[in-house]
Amino acid sequence: MAELAALEDPRWREVNEKHGDDHSVNLSKLRSIAKRLKTQQELSRDLWATDDTAAKLLALLICRPKSFRSDELDTMLREARTPKVHDWLVNYVVKKSPYAEGLRIAWFADKDPVVASAGWALTSERVVKDPAGLDLIGLLDAIEAGMKEAPDRLQWAMNTCLAQIGIERPEHRARALSIGERLEVLKDYPTPPNCTSPFAPVWINEMVRRQQLSATS
Repeated sequence: MAELAALEDPRWREVNEKHGDDHSVNLSKLRSIAKRLKTQQELSRDLWATDDTAAKLLALLICRPKSFRSDELDTMLREARTPKVHDWLVNYVVKKSPYAEGLRIAWFADKDPVVASAGWALTSERVVKDPAGLDLIGLLDAIEAGMKEAPDRLQWAMNTCLAQIGIERPEHRARALSIGERLEVLKDYPTPPNCTSPFAPVWINEMVRRQQLSATS
């Protein structure tokens, strides 16, 4: 904790707070600490218990994802107050857990929109890697009905799922594009140069273009 405190930089807090995060540690330096520590499950648990955001992020980098029970992961998600902790927990830990599918189903239907956003994030992962059994038409129906008015983090996760369906499933691409164009979610999102806009129609078309270039090269 002392080492993390020594890395605090007010300039990074200003940057991070723009994204809803409340820590002031350079993430590259945080990753360097994790690389040095390697996997340490008990230390990871202790760091998570501090309720300090930088410590929680470090905990997620040095934990053993398959060592957590399903109920532990559920509790951790509900304790993940900031977007970065939430994102790392889902992507670095839950996705590698044997309980990922059960949690995906439970979280998807949760009344808390932040928890539900984790269910949508895991659903996007399945759209890309294991779409068999998913009701893609039902997902598009839900996105069409609810994405426009959804809270920010849930909206972002739903938009990602919309884009991935459009990218990965040619038979649903026209509808995905149509939904994106009509709802205009994230259409004006500020996007740095050389980055792809998160606006679903732009995102879909750009990734499909890259796939086609790769196939012909």
